[in-house]
Amino acid sequence: MMAAGGSVLISRGARAAEFELRQFHNQPVESPLHKRLVEMWTAVESDTGGRVRVRTFAENDRIPGGDPAALAMLINGELDFFTLNGGLIGTVVPAVDVQGIPFAFRTEAQVYDALDGDLGDYLRAEMRAKGIYAVPRGCFDNGFRQITCSARPIRTIDDLQGLKVRTPDAPVYIELFRALGATPVPINLDKAYNALKSGLAEAQENPLNIVELFKFYEVQKYVSLTSHVWAGFNLIANLKLWQRVPAEMQDVIERDAAKFVRLQRADTEALNTELESRLSEQGMTFNQPDTAPFRARLGSYYARWKGEVGERAWSLLEAHTGRLG
Repeated sequence: MMAAGGSVLISRGARAAEFELRQFHNQPVESPLHKRLVEMWTAVESDTGGRVRVRTFAENDRIPGGDPAALAMLINGELDFFTLNGGLIGTVVPAVDVQGIPFAFRTEAQVYDALDGDLGDYLRAEMRAKGIYAVPRGCFDNGFRQITCSARPIRTIDDLQGLKVRTPDAPVYIELFRALGATPVPINLDKAYNALKSGLAEAQENPLNIVELFKFYEVQKYVSLTSHVWAGFNLIANLKLWQRVPAEMQDVIERDAAKFVRLQRADTEALNTELESRLSEQGMTFNQPDTAPFRARLGSYYARWKGEVGERAWSLLEAHTGRLG
């Protein structure tokens, strides 16, 4: 049966779904990611005639251990679908750390060209070898990471020296801030607000939409627009589960994922653009530092991470970004 626009719909059969599945993500229900995932899986259920039904759980259903625990569940077959930052996937599949290399990507368009193209294809193959299926053209946007701080604006590299910065618990981020002279404080995102409120960390780094959604503006004063790393949410599945799904249903999932990824990317880009004025109204002060001295500190960092992600991933990255280091 043909749907509007020429897509193929799978005829509705029995009322009970053949595949009752779960999707986790680490964002609040108010986020563009949650909204578009819910819409995506609703479309998949409709387009498969009810044969695939996926429930979406915001904030990883509040499981203990946050993202690392959810990733382990996915690999072990206890979770079906998950969206996750490349730096955290990199703890299992080192090549995927290439998504978190600092000062590499400069625009979202450059990111999408790489991850929807040859670099993404290579990373998908690397994940598959570790039991993870990454949906093609399935990387949702989070945006470029900025530094917020309760103590002072980050105007120069000197302002980072010794600063306690909350980072994801992933080496590609931890080592970046250590190389910049800061003191990384690795904490899962679900615990970041309390760490900032208590003073365990003085600063954190995330896209502006995370600052808004997790209410970091309540415990942070300054925003320094460093755009030091692009971050996204890779849509991944347990490989054995994916292989059990009939090919025609896989096609539906991939087609609908590509559609709703495009919509979420547009949502997030628009949100990050408008948030400077909104966060200013909430009492945050913005500045734009010169990041050239930051990059100048990263020669040995780039050399280390080129070895970590591998020559192939690094060369594919540099084909899109230009030479690094």
